Amino acid sequence: MHASAQQPQQAFELQELSNMDWIKSLFRPRQEYGPLQNDADGDDTSIQDEAGDEMAEAAFSWAEYAIFLLLGIAMLWAWNMFLAAAPYFQMRFRTSQWILDHFQAAEISVSTVTNLSSMIILTKLQKGASYPRRISASLVLNTLIFGVLTLSTLVKVPAGVYFGFLLVAIFFASFSTGLIQNGLFSFASGFGRSEYTQAIMTGQAVAGVLPPLAQIISVLAVSAKRPDGAGSTDASPTSAFIYFLTATAISIIALLAFFYLLRRHYHHNSLKSAAKSTTNGTAEGDVLTDDARIVGSDSDEVGPEERPSVSLTKLFLKMPFLCAAVFICFGVTMVFPVFTASIRSVGGVDSAIFIPTAFLMWNIGDLVGRLSTLWRRISLTHYPFALFCLAMARLLFIPLYFLCNIKGKGAVVNSDFFYLVIVQFLFGLSNGYLGSECMMGAGEWVAPEEREAAGGFMGLMLVSGLTVGSLLSFLLGDV
Repeated sequence: MHASAQQPQQAFELQELSNMDWIKSLFRPRQEYGPLQNDADGDDTSIQDEAGDEMAEAAFSWAEYAIFLLLGIAMLWAWNMFLAAAPYFQMRFRTSQWILDHFQAAEISVSTVTNLSSMIILTKLQKGASYPRRISASLVLNTLIFGVLTLSTLVKVPAGVYFGFLLVAIFFASFSTGLIQNGLFSFASGFGRSEYTQAIMTGQAVAGVLPPLAQIISVLAVSAKRPDGAGSTDASPTSAFIYFLTATAISIIALLAFFYLLRRHYHHNSLKSAAKSTTNGTAEGDVLTDDARIVGSDSDEVGPEERPSVSLTKLFLKMPFLCAAVFICFGVTMVFPVFTASIRSVGGVDSAIFIPTAFLMWNIGDLVGRLSTLWRRISLTHYPFALFCLAMARLLFIPLYFLCNIKGKGAVVNSDFFYLVIVQFLFGLSNGYLGSECMMGAGEWVAPEEREAAGGFMGLMLVSGLTVGSLLSFLLGDV
């Protein structure tokens, strides 16, 4: 009797376990969609390829991590300099009300459309692609663009002429950003070290932290010199000259560091195309050793013209949740600039200080989130569906913004701490963590020879999310 009484209970428990297993299966790797390498033990040693012709994982190096960090800074430094120089552009366009009212929308439109278009084209042009050459070309182009912008601060021209010049500069800067986004993520994925992709993402966050910090310091310095608060160093040609000159210097330093990386790792499979291209007199050839040229001339090595092309559909089917997660993550993120520019302090803090402080808090959260991915215990790269769910959950931050003091109309939650820490910091933190996890996980779900293509494709999904998010953010124009 006792045994028969337990049978229904056991059946119920088995059914319950079966349901739990189905739920858990959504969050753990499935057999047909699983990492091709198992690095859960955190071992930093190189993996061994049984076939002998697959790309081996490089040993981790902090020096290389620092270089990828610097390249990540250079990737977004250009755009952040355009944002930081907005008061200067307002001064240049003050004689034309139409340009003054629309130049920021024009900047965003030209930037996002050009960036996305270039990323789509470059992602499709995988076969024959030399990713090191794309990175180098981007840094050289950035150097030229910001060198010209630096000189433009010394020349006075009509507002219409300068507006046209600015849009052309933004077009080429956005194309340059597309080059380095596609090339750098692909190039880093070729190393088989997810930490290097994380370094790029962290560098992007650093590039976001510095401009608002510099703006806060500038405003405080002006306030200290002028008690009445009149004037702003941000709107001066000298300030803009320094902004653009700094961007030029960052691009040059990043280019030299990248050449050093090529020289250091010319033997790596992902760099052989660069070594081989030295025989044709490319820029990389000036910095590579004779040994690299020998490697490049070896007919057995894989040159850029021999790189296989991987279908974008194939890449998406191998990592659908990661692609969707990074797209949604950055799409949702694009609402924060709209709210940040509109929300005022409930404690009476001057907007000239409060708004850049809000940007700074978001970017600090973003930076902390990207750095946190170095802690392997909280990594979710093996659980793409969980990353997708977390990306969707970030939509909940939008109603939280409506609880704050939008345009000084009053706040439901009457607290600057709630806005700056609970909303801004945590929104940035979730962006940095999820974005980095998605980009880092891409190399684990494809074959070694597909890593470079997967890195470029994830970069395309990231930019697509930003573009769609920026367009949808116009729906919040009345905020």
